Amino acid sequence: MMRRLLLALAALALTLPAGAARAQGGTVNVFNWNDYIDPYMVQRFVRESGIRVRYDVFDSLETLEGRLSAGRTGYDIVVPTSEPTFSRLVRAGAFRPLDRALIPNWGNLDPALMQQLEASDPGNRHGALYLWGTIGLGVNEARIRALAPDAPMDSLALLMDPRHANRIARCGITMMDSAIDVIPTVLRYLGRDPNSTSAEDLREVERALLAIRPHIRNFSTGGAIEQLATGQSCLAFGYSGDMIQAGVRAAEADRGVAVRYVAPREGAQLWFDVLAIPADAPNPEAAHAFINFLLQPDVMAAITAQVRYPNGVPASRPLVPAEVANDPAVFPTEALRARFFTIGPVPQAAERARNRVWARFKAGR
Repeated sequence: MMRRLLLALAALALTLPAGAARAQGGTVNVFNWNDYIDPYMVQRFVRESGIRVRYDVFDSLETLEGRLSAGRTGYDIVVPTSEPTFSRLVRAGAFRPLDRALIPNWGNLDPALMQQLEASDPGNRHGALYLWGTIGLGVNEARIRALAPDAPMDSLALLMDPRHANRIARCGITMMDSAIDVIPTVLRYLGRDPNSTSAEDLREVERALLAIRPHIRNFSTGGAIEQLATGQSCLAFGYSGDMIQAGVRAAEADRGVAVRYVAPREGAQLWFDVLAIPADAPNPEAAHAFINFLLQPDVMAAITAQVRYPNGVPASRPLVPAEVANDPAVFPTEALRARFFTIGPVPQAAERARNRVWARFKAGR
């Protein structure tokens, strides 16, 4: 889908009358997660505003944070996750405070979710909630059952227990390539605080990860969608909407591949992604216009229907197709949400220690 999106945007940029773009403020430069928007809504924004869209994608928080930390990105809109990236960059002064007078649709945002987001952004000064979700397992149950009939399909042990991972490895295991996202979940699985900075806890994480490393086929975040949908992998650890998208694509292809998303019974990490404007954004007025456009209920409904992530605009839900709106994997029930957990920032020294563990895990030593 993202390749189609980029082609659509490129074609639109070529056909938009230049005079219209200049009259309305030129271009908005967007840096967003891969497969994370409805391309038709981007086209609609260009038609309605006369503002061109230049669209780049990333697939890990490490990539986004590294780009923003380097400065002079040239981006007007970025989409960081609330913890730890967004909160850390807020404290570093990386974002421009939002001018709510330029975002009349701000009132459409869910006040309860925005209150939760204040822990990362006091006063909600720098970010508008975009989409949210969890981190868990994408499973091709039929292929896994054929290799490991007794493996627990609702537990992270499916991945983290070497006995199960060893058997499942034959049909392919994909691990998301992000220490920021994986390590807190492993801590939770081990019965530790997901925000722990304890050296002993981190050693336990490293031991657990190295024990399954021989059974990991590849590391990929955005690429896990295609790998699951085409049957190259039968198990993946990743973002909820990505895993659900993989299931949708597999069903559309109709080649005997069935994929579903599992929020592990041990608890799934809950995250929020926000729309933010870098401090050095070249066109902040266009950025505000883009945020305001996205916060319309019908626009957010279309995005949720496309990418299978819930959004921050409650009035959009009645406009979401019933098969999506009633899917508990997309819109979790209260019982499911009771098992979710959130993370906070950790000190830089602990972050460096986690990154070293991750490097050893990927290297297998």
